[in-house]
Amino acid sequence: MTVQFCSFASGSSGNCYLVKDEDTAILIDAGISGKRIFQGLEDTGTPKEMVKALLVTHEHIDHVKSIPIVSKKLPNVKVHANAATWAACERPVADERKSVFTTGEDFYVGDFIIRPFPVSHDAAEPVGFSIYRGDKQISIVTDSGYVSDEIADEITDADILVLEANHEKEMLLFGSYPYNVKQRILSDEGHLSNIAAGQCLARIVSTRAKKRHVLLGHLSHENNTPEVAMQAVVNTLQEEQVYIGGDLQVQVAARDCLSRIYEMEIEL
Repeated sequence: MTVQFCSFASGSSGNCYLVKDEDTAILIDAGISGKRIFQGLEDTGTPKEMVKALLVTHEHIDHVKSIPIVSKKLPNVKVHANAATWAACERPVADERKSVFTTGEDFYVGDFIIRPFPVSHDAAEPVGFSIYRGDKQISIVTDSGYVSDEIADEITDADILVLEANHEKEMLLFGSYPYNVKQRILSDEGHLSNIAAGQCLARIVSTRAKKRHVLLGHLSHENNTPEVAMQAVVNTLQEEQVYIGGDLQVQVAARDCLSRIYEMEIEL
């Protein structure tokens, strides 16, 4: 039995991820075009009928853009969000396709256990997700101004982790964004910087030794590049005497194309 993960897109202009086993596929966010989502399903060999859930982290457009068409075109999908996110989301979804979860309470999709946990962002009630299947854990943490103890505890055991590395602080400060936008991004309800991502990784690696695949995600188009993000994270890890390679593998999730398909054998 295996579980697979693929990033369809990760960035400030749109986000979507796929997790699946042999029977059930789950999408996390739908912030890119429906065409790209359906092409991603085809490219990963995922029949539309297999998709049972779309999990929504929060209501910002780069995460919910295509939930109307996804909910219409995927015959077996339910769209899961907490009540505050549904109240703030302006994208129309038929009532029979909606499902409401409580942040902090686990629920099932097929044989997957879904755990929504709070993150710190300027949205109604934003969450990250941990998705469990057998002995494997996939966690997604983006759109958070800082990593709380609760977040760190939740993701320490993740086998695959999508972790925000949104911006390089100097690029942001000297860039073209208005002052108020810069302050929003830098705030505790904004986005994680490259250095914050590296510090988070150093923390969880020092807490527990295990094999991890980490994808740096949600990179800003204007205030970051894949090369800058990776180098900043490497430098921050090296300051803590943590090195990429062996049990710690780190890549950057692309903004506009699929990642590799990560596949893990699970023990039930």
